Amino acid sequence: MSLDEGRAQLILELRRGGVDDARVMAAMENVSREAFVPDALREKAYENIALPIGHHQTISQPLTVGLMTQALQVGDRMKVLEIGTGSGYQSSVLAPLCRRLYTIERFRELFELAEQRFAEQRLTNITTRCGDGSHGWKEQAPFERIIVTAAAHDVPPLLVEQLAIGGIMVVPVSDGRDEHDQRLLRVTRTDEGIETEELGHTRFVPLVEGDRP
Repeated sequence: MSLDEGRAQLILELRRGGVDDARVMAAMENVSREAFVPDALREKAYENIALPIGHHQTISQPLTVGLMTQALQVGDRMKVLEIGTGSGYQSSVLAPLCRRLYTIERFRELFELAEQRFAEQRLTNITTRCGDGSHGWKEQAPFERIIVTAAAHDVPPLLVEQLAIGGIMVVPVSDGRDEHDQRLLRVTRTDEGIETEELGHTRFVPLVEGDRP
């Protein structure tokens, strides 16, 4: 199967999987996933699976990217924070949907590759940082939307503090007893605290604190 055929098939799978937001679908159709996977895995770029990208990290399953982006309900005037740039694939889907995207990656090699990909795509509304994403980006807070692409043990309080009132965060949270038992949550910050909605089970690498070289 050619990459074009694989892309067309993937789009059908996304629709069948529940990605029905027209803006999200258009963004995903316009991103060439093969540009974000290692050359050795290029032929698998449009399979609906997560793929390794090094440093025990993965490029997320396309359906997961679509559903998380859709759950985020991003508007074109919003400021968005992404925790875990990874390959830059999720970032490249989000960037056309918002005013400004701030994204943090702790592994320098992945960070530099993602920056290169953003430049190649001429995505000029992305601001990047290499460091510990669990602390968020306090200098740029508040954010209308926050997306976390690694599993936390609970809703991260530091990130809640950086969420605007009425803002939404989508975050996978793992059961403390089993890091593979993860739930995808949509968290809305209110004047009184937070409201949490469970969106189903998911699978992400753990959110790890601490800078890496």
